[in-house]
This record gives sequence, C-alpha cells and structure tokens, in this order.
Amino acid sequence: MNSKVSKDHPMSQLFTEPLMSWYKKNARDLPWRKTSDPYKIWISEIMLQQTTVNAVIPYYEQWMKIFPNIHSVAKAPLQKILRVWQGLGYYQRAKNIHKSSQIICKRYQGKIPQNAEALKQLPGFGPYTIGAVLSIAFDQPYPIVDANVRRVIMRQLALEGFADIAQDPEILNFLDHVMPLKNNRIFNQALMEMGALICRNKEPLCLICPIKGSCRAYEKGKQEIIPTPKKRIIQDIEAVIAIIEKDRKYFIQKRPSNGLLADLWEFPGGKVKKGETNEQALARELKEELGIELRSTQPMMDVQHFYTQFRVHLNVWHCQPKSYPQEDKIHKWVSLNDLIKYPMPSGSAKIVDRLRT
Repeated sequence: MNSKVSKDHPMSQLFTEPLMSWYKKNARDLPWRKTSDPYKIWISEIMLQQTTVNAVIPYYEQWMKIFPNIHSVAKAPLQKILRVWQGLGYYQRAKNIHKSSQIICKRYQGKIPQNAEALKQLPGFGPYTIGAVLSIAFDQPYPIVDANVRRVIMRQLALEGFADIAQDPEILNFLDHVMPLKNNRIFNQALMEMGALICRNKEPLCLICPIKGSCRAYEKGKQEIIPTPKKRIIQDIEAVIAIIEKDRKYFIQKRPSNGLLADLWEFPGGKVKKGETNEQALARELKEELGIELRSTQPMMDVQHFYTQFRVHLNVWHCQPKSYPQEDKIHKWVSLNDLIKYPMPSGSAKIVDRLRT
C-alpha cells in the first residue's frame, strides 16, 4: 500500500468517511467482533469463507468452548478437530487450522505472526486471510477482498464482467487510494458489511446506501447487472447407502486422506451407475469395498443433501450380509450413541440423526 486517503481527499468525503460512519451505527453484533484476540479473529475468518454468518455463529461459539486458544487446537487429534468442524464443509479449512496451529506453537511460541511474509508460510493463509488477520487483529493497512468487497468495488467502478480474481488488480488499486490512514480494521469490516447488508448480490438497497454518491454503477443504472451473474450448474447424483447392524452397532468406514470429504467417516455405499437398480448398486458397492455379499435388503429412508456443485439423493437401505465385515483402522463397528463422536459428511450426519429418532 503506498497511498492513503486524508480527510480533505474527495474520496474520503464520498466513500471512506460515509462508509465507516455507517458501519459504526449499523454493524451487526457478532461474537468475533467483541475481541481483538488474533486467534479468535483468524478462526472466525476461516469459518466465514464459503459459509454464511448465521451458519457460522453456533460453530464459532462451540469451537471457542472446546478450543479456547491456539495451544488447545495444536494438541488436539485431527479427528476431534474434524468432528467439531462437522457440518461446515470444506474440511481442508479445518485441517489447515490444525497444521498452522502446530507450526505457530512450535515456531512462534503460540503467537500469530504480525507480518505477511511469515503468514504466507502457514497452511491456509492466502491473501484474504492474511489481510483479515493483519488488518482486523493488528490494524495494519492490508486490504481484504472477498465476494462482498469485490461486488461493492465493482459497482463503485462500474466494472462489468464476472466477480472473480481477474477484477482484483483494479479493485486493489481502488482500495489503495481509499483506505484510511488509521482504523483499517473498521474500514475493512465496513466494506464487507456493506456488501452483506446493503450492496447485496440481488436487490441492492441503493436508496439507503451511504456511498451511492460515488457509485458509477448506480449512476448508470447498472447495479443489478454488475457483476455479471454466473449460471451455476448443479449435478444430480444418485447414491445408495448400506446400514449394516450387528449387536446394536453400526458399520462405518473412513474416507481416503485425499480427495472429496477426506478423512471423514461414512456408511458404506456409493453412486448408482447408469442402468443399475438400487439393489444392484448396493451389491456391487459392498462387494467392491468390503468383499461381502448380501443376503437381503430393505429400504429405510431417503436423504437429500446439497453440496456446492452437486445435489445428492441418498437411498438408504438396511442390509443383511451373508458375512460381516471386520474392523481395522479404517473400518469400525460403532454404537448408535457413539456415532456422533465420528466426523461425518453432512449427508451421513443426517442419516445418524434419523437413526437416533
């Protein structure tokens, strides 16, 4: 950053001052805004990536009860970390928190570094997270560019096109000229809040916007079409899930450490191939995964769950095998009460909830 807005600069009067004044009066009362602890701010910002504020609040509060400081995260086993994270999705975020906490405790005595170069070496610390921690926790002049900020600035500049990183050079250049001399933690949070509450993706509230006087999209009447809306293609996936029960225990297995939903636990099963019936898919999957054959099957429930790029329809069956699979490190027989101790994908967690009712 090499140029900051002074009080007599035109952009200060049109953009920076009105934005920060609005935030001080209208900011939502959120738990992570009541602290200056870099650890708590870091965790909140990681959770907020790809997740709505309302969804994050209970997870954040639960996390802080279980892991009140960075040392408690570093000492915890990964399975406990993933279990507490369960339901937030994008589990690589939790793995990076775990790895970074261990590095910070070992290399920096449990204190988050206050410079960008050191933070860049930590897993999960990209430009957004670095900017968030340095500006919000330490009030350093680093910009934060998330989806909300990108949308606000694209409308300010009337930048047409998709809201992606291709727009960031112009956005960062703009922020370089409008960031204040001090109180950058307020400025950055104000920008994100503006995008969340006023300069919304759909139906922006321009009439009550404090920075519409400098907004070129508003002036041109293009705020509804900037940024260009992306058409998201949702893939439908049909899957079968096998509930195998023995002596009041259920059989679950651990997913591979790489790929989608890595290291999480789930019930056996998989995708239904074209031309297969559910029963045929179950027989094939259990033979391939566990080397067992089925004696009988009975439908139990249907569960639908949405992920970012696809929608899964889980056909859940009670299965009676001819022989039972054995336990090892990645295969377990678990009681109904103990199933909640194992981190699972959200779809599998829904099945557990149904089994417990």
